[in-house]
Amino acid sequence: MSNNNSAKKRERQNNTRRMRNRAVKSEVRTALKSFEKSILAEDKAAAEVAMKQSFKLLDSATSKGVIHRNTSSRKKSRIYAALAKLN
Repeated sequence: MSNNNSAKKRERQNNTRRMRNRAVKSEVRTALKSFEKSILAEDKAAAEVAMKQSFKLLDSATSKGVIHRNTSSRKKSRIYAALAKLN
């Protein structure tokens, strides 16, 4: 437990940021699962919509500093490759 006021404030800030980061990561994972589901179903139209949503969320998470830019780039590359393989 923290003893002084600055440490208490730091705990509050860290908790707020952690919860925000968890929400963003969860949203990204959900979008990626949606894309994978549409790929498995071989639904090209749904896959393209899910791809756009995934890209948007990945870029947003990257700009917020929640995930590393290389991680985002790698995931986008794999998504694009999976969609190309579907065609």
